[in-house]
Amino acid sequence: MNLAEIRQFLDRRWDDELLPRLVDYVKVPAKSPAFDAGWQVHGHLQRVVLDAHAWAAAQRIAGLRLEIVALEGRTPCLFFDVPASHGLGNDRTVLFYGHLDKQPEMEGWREGLGPWQPVIEDGKLYGRGAADDGYAVYAALSVIAALDAQGAARPRCVGLIETCEESGSPDLPAYLELLAPRFGDVALVAGLDSGCGSYDQLWVTTSLRGLVGGTLTVEVLAEGVHSGNASGIVPSSMRVARQLLNRVDDPATGRVLADAFHAEIPAERLAQARAAGEILGEQVWKQFPWVGCSHGEGGQMHAMPTTTDPVEGILARTWRPALSVTGAAGFPSIDSAGNVLRPRTTFKLSLRLPPTVDGQQATQALKRLLEADPPYNARVTFDADWGASGWNAPATAPWLARAVDQASRAAFAREAAWIGEGGTIPFMNMLGEKFPRAQFLITGVLGPKSNAHGPNEFLHIDCVKKLSAAVAAIVTQVPA
Repeated sequence: MNLAEIRQFLDRRWDDELLPRLVDYVKVPAKSPAFDAGWQVHGHLQRVVLDAHAWAAAQRIAGLRLEIVALEGRTPCLFFDVPASHGLGNDRTVLFYGHLDKQPEMEGWREGLGPWQPVIEDGKLYGRGAADDGYAVYAALSVIAALDAQGAARPRCVGLIETCEESGSPDLPAYLELLAPRFGDVALVAGLDSGCGSYDQLWVTTSLRGLVGGTLTVEVLAEGVHSGNASGIVPSSMRVARQLLNRVDDPATGRVLADAFHAEIPAERLAQARAAGEILGEQVWKQFPWVGCSHGEGGQMHAMPTTTDPVEGILARTWRPALSVTGAAGFPSIDSAGNVLRPRTTFKLSLRLPPTVDGQQATQALKRLLEADPPYNARVTFDADWGASGWNAPATAPWLARAVDQASRAAFAREAAWIGEGGTIPFMNMLGEKFPRAQFLITGVLGPKSNAHGPNEFLHIDCVKKLSAAVAAIVTQVPA
């Protein structure tokens, strides 16, 4: 295989075909079902699947079988199956994974940008979803096409592209159960929905955190009352909620307190974090859009992270739990906030878990912690939306370690790097249980400042081209 020719093929494909395709994809508000209760009526998820299917069907890939799979009442999936080439057997397979659903709009896009407004600027495609994870199906099939165009031998390749990943993949178990017999003996899972520490080399994800999500509601009164009349006698629901949250983490440091939410960090992951810290340095924390502030003499400063140690920063976002409040209800807008003691406070909570903590057990532990012995006998409820376990990659096979490093050096001219990610992809655990002998190539293009889920999200164009070439090189190395 001549990787230079593969790269040329893929570069042309990205410039001439894939980027225009993703520009159209960004325009579609294909929000995940958790953020669009009317997704079936609106039809956006169906449209992006149909668009991907139409593009894929037009590709000249020998033996390609393509199908939209849609179980009643569930979000649709795209499934593809391409036989092995050059006489390699079809039993062992490479399974490509991606998704086409998106996060909601989010405020704060800079002038000239927007979630459904694609803009190519400075080597980046801005807009919601191109990097997370609309590019995956197009990259996967282009990798196969590039290998076949050069006549390179490759194993059978199958793909599953879902449309509810951003909602926690609630429909995926049913599709895995339905389609698993058609996957074959999965030798390698190529998941293209992860991040990268930088855009300069191939990054492989070694672990993903779990997640407990839900709503905490504190009720003190049946209705709002005059704050001048009641405050001092009636406890504030906000203060009660604050006390409850203090049971979960230290308000001064953010450290999650209960042992139930912690796990021992494996020695291999510590070593990988140290190596990644050496590569990334201060970029570990400087990648985020810190707010600037003036402190008089000395001029501008910015808000500070919990740690400036690169290794500690990597571990904090990959192997340690962390609590975030991601939404609130029961608060009037500022312009209509009268002198009223509010009857209730509701917070949307997101508790990230270490990869090896059981998500369901953590959910129950969090519910007990928040609801037990409420201050002032307030009515406290924690309603869990989901409890997803994280994922810790199995031991890397020697062939994959060699293939990854060779591919990174060939495509990026730098060695590969291995790092955990702080997000949650429920698919990984599901597939790991279905195919316990599989190796995992979990990678992606969500690097510094790409801001998945937030404003100004972008796809780094040069990185996705190189990543596509690297994945092509690795696919050819899968043992028959």
